[in-house]
Amino acid sequence: MRRIDAIGITLGIFLAGGLIYLGLQLFGLNGQDAGIWSQVMLVVGLVGWLATYLFRAGTKNMTYHQQREEYEQAFFEKRLNELTPEELAKLQAEMESDD
Repeated sequence: MRRIDAIGITLGIFLAGGLIYLGLQLFGLNGQDAGIWSQVMLVVGLVGWLATYLFRAGTKNMTYHQQREEYEQAFFEKRLNELTPEELAKLQAEMESDD
């Protein structure tokens, strides 16, 4: 994530909090109650986002891990394709002897 993306997300969340506050005031809540409920909604949203992040990090279902696995797979496929038939047979024999 780039720095400008993080700034944009932060501003978006800040504006969302303000819009929630104004919306609650339009529905008849006083300023203090609207402020409390808008904070509650933002905290619940933050905790929900954190839960999804921790789940993705725990299951390694994140962009970095996926890109790394794809790179490693492509690297090993390229190396395997570069092997001569003799080297491939030798490698297969080594793998069978290790079992």
